[in-house]
Amino acid sequence: MMKAIISVMGLIVLCMSVLPAKTLKANYDVTYGIVGKIGEAKARLESNGKTYTIDIGMTATGLAATLSGNRKEHHRSVGHIESGLLVSDHYEVTRRYRNTRVVKTYTIDHRKKKVLKRYQKYRDGKLVKNEHNILDFYSKDDLLTLYFNLDRLLPDKHKSGTYHFTAVGAERQKGRVTVILPTHKEKKVYALKLGSGAAWYATAIIHQKIFTSKEGHLQLAVGRDGIAKKALLEDLILFGDITATRTE
Repeated sequence: MMKAIISVMGLIVLCMSVLPAKTLKANYDVTYGIVGKIGEAKARLESNGKTYTIDIGMTATGLAATLSGNRKEHHRSVGHIESGLLVSDHYEVTRRYRNTRVVKTYTIDHRKKKVLKRYQKYRDGKLVKNEHNILDFYSKDDLLTLYFNLDRLLPDKHKSGTYHFTAVGAERQKGRVTVILPTHKEKKVYALKLGSGAAWYATAIIHQKIFTSKEGHLQLAVGRDGIAKKALLEDLILFGDITATRTE
């Protein structure tokens, strides 16, 4: 259970807009219901207007660190920029806990519209699993670029609606990512939960087996600078909701 929760921390910090020749940074504290603080997350985007690099690191703290074997997770996306949007060429996820390191790398071939996934697992520094396969879907986005691109992908963030996207790294849900923009009435509920003064609010649907219902709703409050101020992941089993609050 704790292992899955730490993985979800990555999704909570992924909502920034893209600016050319810019470095964006954001740090978050992550809390979990009655347990309290379970981790810290740091996000960084570097762009020169033609290419970009995104790095997001998450570290379990306190009780979560003990239960997860001092779990750490790092996401890295490298690619180019087309018409102001990030286009992923390479996406890598590294997880470390106890004596284990797992590395998933995705290489996106835009010409052939194929994605090669490589899965490697190390134990005590020794490679114990090495697998390759072609994903059954293609996308210009990975999970990082999609959330960074949302500010531009959503044409009118003040008009309610449901939008469907695909992203490399979301193969458990067949690449599907759904984003919902709330109605005017629903925004009042978001403001009560996440704080008023956000530039816009949204919900991302997460399909993972850690919820009491079939899917989880990640509610986001995005600031006027395009960076998520606060996020709330509801409907988790056992202790309550996960909240990520920007600290810097």
